[in-house]
Amino acid sequence: MKNTNRRKFIKQSALASMGAMIIPRHVLGGKGYIAPSDQIRIATIGAGGKGKSDTFNAAGLVNGKGKATEQIVALCDVDFKQAAQTFGMFPKAKRYKDYRKMLAEMDNEIDAVIISTPDHMHAPAGLDAISRGKHVYIQKPLAHDVAEARALTEAARKYGVVSQMGNQGSSSEDIRRICEWIDAGLIGEVRNVHCWTNRPVWEQAMHRPKEKQAIPETLDWNLWLGTAPERPYHSTYHPFGWRGWWDFGTGALGDMACHIMDPVVRSLKLKYPSHVQAFAPFHVRNWSRVDSLEAPPLGSIVHFDFPERAGMPPVHLVWYDGGMMPPRPAELEDDEPMGNWDGGVIFEGSEGKIMCDCYAANPRLLPSKRMDNLQEPKPTLARVKEANHQQNWIAAIRGESEACSGFDYAGPFSEIVLMGNLAIRSLYAQEERDDNGKKYMAFTGVGKRLAWDGDNMKITNYEPANQFVRREYRNF
Repeated sequence: MKNTNRRKFIKQSALASMGAMIIPRHVLGGKGYIAPSDQIRIATIGAGGKGKSDTFNAAGLVNGKGKATEQIVALCDVDFKQAAQTFGMFPKAKRYKDYRKMLAEMDNEIDAVIISTPDHMHAPAGLDAISRGKHVYIQKPLAHDVAEARALTEAARKYGVVSQMGNQGSSSEDIRRICEWIDAGLIGEVRNVHCWTNRPVWEQAMHRPKEKQAIPETLDWNLWLGTAPERPYHSTYHPFGWRGWWDFGTGALGDMACHIMDPVVRSLKLKYPSHVQAFAPFHVRNWSRVDSLEAPPLGSIVHFDFPERAGMPPVHLVWYDGGMMPPRPAELEDDEPMGNWDGGVIFEGSEGKIMCDCYAANPRLLPSKRMDNLQEPKPTLARVKEANHQQNWIAAIRGESEACSGFDYAGPFSEIVLMGNLAIRSLYAQEERDDNGKKYMAFTGVGKRLAWDGDNMKITNYEPANQFVRREYRNF
């Protein structure tokens, strides 16, 4: 059966199971049984690390145990040691190091692809899979830079695939409650929001290591680098520290904002900001050393301004990371926590405040005594069964529901997040200056409030910042 026909069959299976079947399938195979011919055939790119849990959740396993309801047909990772546990869970899956080879060889055997690589490879792998008509689940942030996020959004729409970004709070009950509270006007008009995280919990603001290390035998370093510029292997990059390097990761903002800002973007219907301004410590002592600009700063504060939209007032959103936080609300008692360990959000409305933890968890009105007499608004948003984000994607592929964080939402959302990084990196943008005939490079981005033309993906008031809208790819 051709892939296109098979995908149509999968989407129609839910309806067929309620139709004129003489013997229901679950009677033959037990509760929850899905015939092998109906199972979605999944491949994972980046099968180690977060890819492990993404894979077993998509397969229908609970904590990696039980009987899979979907087929894991292929697993790809550039380091077989890091992916060893996932390989062991799915011994029948074919194993690859190069995702391009996997997608080419198994094009007719794959229906959907999970992508859990370092950030810089999300878009290259995702665009390859989407162009082949594969449904995609891509970890957050959706891409490494703004242009890639836009390309993924447009590609998913063009090829009609079911897409999902890995910000699992989107499938929660709590994020729906926050949206319904905002819609019901429980705190009036919201014009100011604060979001923060405890990240980074990895090293940042460092220089490139000088020592040489041998490449592990299980790792294909060229494939790990992928589209990023060539550099020697070092354990500071792989398997974990890559988040703290601009060539591979997106820092604290990229790692956590797609979780923490999700209830804000969703409930306030935010899209492109009109202006972004970043503040961060200058960790560089010797300005002539370009390599010292390769890592995100120790911490940052980023201001986003959003215009009026859908009858809602303008919004000023402030992001904090690296241990920096907003002022503690006066409505909080001394013994009340502010968010949780991972971070939190405070919505400031004209008639009150809402605070929640990371992933939109534990939303509460402030002061907290308002919760004693809270009458929940009538639910207006459909809930996700068991709030399982990967299974929400699977259900959407079957045509049983909509993906909570499909790229029509997750793409513009990721652009907001990546715009924050663009502003941070622009702090260190350099322009040539002339001092009485003596030319020198000056850091001119400090203090800039960047004006953003979201539709055209362009900074309109500071040209050096546009170098961070898209990056050049290395051939590998």
